[in-house]
Amino acid sequence: MSTKIDIRRLRDVNELAKAGAETVAEHLNQLTGVETEMRITKINVIDVEDLGRHLGETKMVGVNIPLKEPPHGSVLILFDDDSAKTLAHTMLGSESSAGSGYSEMERSAIREVGNIMTSGFIDGWANVLGRTIDISTPQLLRAGGDDIVDHCVNPGEKEIAMVFDSTLEAPDVDVEATIYTFPDIEEFVDLINSI
Repeated sequence: MSTKIDIRRLRDVNELAKAGAETVAEHLNQLTGVETEMRITKINVIDVEDLGRHLGETKMVGVNIPLKEPPHGSVLILFDDDSAKTLAHTMLGSESSAGSGYSEMERSAIREVGNIMTSGFIDGWANVLGRTIDISTPQLLRAGGDDIVDHCVNPGEKEIAMVFDSTLEAPDVDVEATIYTFPDIEEFVDLINSI
C-alpha cells in the first residue's frame, strides 16, 4: 500500500481539521451552555523521533485517547498549566486555585474536557469520511516532552505525528491547546484518498 498523498488532497486534511474543530465547539457548547469557538491555526507534520524535542522539557497536561478503528493510533490533546487550570475551573464553575498541583476534581474535569474535545474532533473526521471511529478511555498525564512521547507512542510503531495548533475561545476564556494525532500512516492515507 502506498503512503503517498497527492498534494491536492491536503485540502482534505484541512477539511478534516476544520470539521473536527467545529464539532469540538458544538460538543462544548452543549455541555457547558457557553458559546465556544475553536479555531485550528496551523497544521504540521512532525517525525515522531523529533517530537520530544519539539514539545520541550516544560511539564504540560495532556489527555491521550487511543482510536479503536482506522486510522487507529491515538489522539493527544496538550495544554500548558494555565490553560488546563482555566479549563478545569470553567467546567467546575469555580475560581482557579493557586499552585501547580491538581485536585482530583480538577483532574477529572480536564480528563472530561479532553474526552469531549477528542470525541468531537474525531466525530468531525468521521462525518467527513462517512464512517464511525470509536475511541477508547482517556488517559490523563502531566509530564515533559520525552515522557509524553514515551507514554503515547510505542517506539517504532508510528512514524509521524500530525499537529493541529488550536485556540479555544469562549467569553472571558481563551485556552491554547495543541492536538496531536498519531495515526497508522497507511490507514490514514487510505482514508484521505477515499474522500
